Amino acid sequence: MTTRKHLKLGAMLHGIGGTMAGWRHPEAIADASVNFELYKSWVQKAEAGKLDLVFVADGLYINEKSTPHFLNRFEPIAILSALAAVSKHIGLVGTLSTSYSEPFTVARQFGTIDKISHGRAGWNIVTSPLEGTALNYSKKEHPEHDLRYRIAGEFLEVTRGLWDSWEDDAFIRDKESGVFFDPEKMHTLNHKGEFFSVKGPLNIARSEQGHPVIFQAGASEVGKNYAAKEADAVFTGHENVQEAVKFYQEIKQRAASFGRSSDDVLIFPGISPIVGQTDEEAERKYEEIASLVTVENALNYLGRFFEHHDFSQYPLDEPFPELGDLGKNSFQSGTDKIKQTAKDNNWTLRQVALQVSTPRSQFIGTPSKVADQIQEWFEAGAADGFMLHAAVPNGLEDFVDLVVPILQERGLFRTEYESTTLRGNLGLRIPANRYTRTEVKQ
Repeated sequence: MTTRKHLKLGAMLHGIGGTMAGWRHPEAIADASVNFELYKSWVQKAEAGKLDLVFVADGLYINEKSTPHFLNRFEPIAILSALAAVSKHIGLVGTLSTSYSEPFTVARQFGTIDKISHGRAGWNIVTSPLEGTALNYSKKEHPEHDLRYRIAGEFLEVTRGLWDSWEDDAFIRDKESGVFFDPEKMHTLNHKGEFFSVKGPLNIARSEQGHPVIFQAGASEVGKNYAAKEADAVFTGHENVQEAVKFYQEIKQRAASFGRSSDDVLIFPGISPIVGQTDEEAERKYEEIASLVTVENALNYLGRFFEHHDFSQYPLDEPFPELGDLGKNSFQSGTDKIKQTAKDNNWTLRQVALQVSTPRSQFIGTPSKVADQIQEWFEAGAADGFMLHAAVPNGLEDFVDLVVPILQERGLFRTEYESTTLRGNLGLRIPANRYTRTEVKQ
């Protein structure tokens, strides 16, 4: 008998939220982005709901117009290490840039979290979109879009090589004989490439899951190729189920073209569910959040996608301005989508800014209605799972308490964890150590 496939669920830990004004909500905790006890409670709530993972996003450049959450927030490696100590089963995924880091350091950092958590770490690879980031890292210029992905390709190759420095039984630790490790099972990488020269070996061994799980979120052509070739899971975002199905099929097909199985890469659309006891209550929750955003806030938020462009110089109620290639070297797929949507709908600048800064979730309504929408997308082949972003205060708690039980009753979601590792719960293979050439599936 074939076991029914379960959907996967992750929760973004986004402090005071991704909007400009969510922190002003009466029920919001204004210092949430640097409140460890709150992050701890969210992780434990997500784990109680049997979610697969929590995710901490990051960025490396801010200015006075940045989203409030970005101004003062935890660094992912540090907060995930702390959260590993107060959780047992849930995956711990964080963002780290390949454009402004070194492979040896990153391999150590995620390797350490993976060991601390007994195989629950995941790395969301980003190439850093904002040009201003270079100014924080003693660089004269920000690498252009496609070059950043070439760097990322070699970066991950080196990192994976370092993670294989030690065979799983290399450390003997025999006190009687005085043999601590088997030298034949220690491997030096000696990588010399276009961007990196790294000798190795890494000074930490593999965890129970072999390598941390690799996440990626690029939606440009080069980004989709990178995801299909390298990622274990892909974060994405779509307006409707038809677009999501198309993206899902495209990534799976591209993965096959790189010699991978379609099961080797999981697709996680991001959703912002708003749950109420009635549809009217859910709508009211959305309106409460949306009403807090001023047009000035919305213009600042929109500007971030276009290298913090000053949109206040344009008339608010005339068509969205022609921007040429502005933003092409930052959020390429995102800016292309904003410009195309504005053109297709003949929206004014005001309409675009408000829509981008306070998007109305499709996943809004009663618990059963939200569960219906999730089931529809999952069964239509639009997703292997979903990344949840709490659009309103207590959004994660509402979802775990009210929607998860319905998904469990329908047989769509687990009632207990299947594994002790993130790979095991996601149904992903343990990567073969290149020096032993064996492959294991949990």
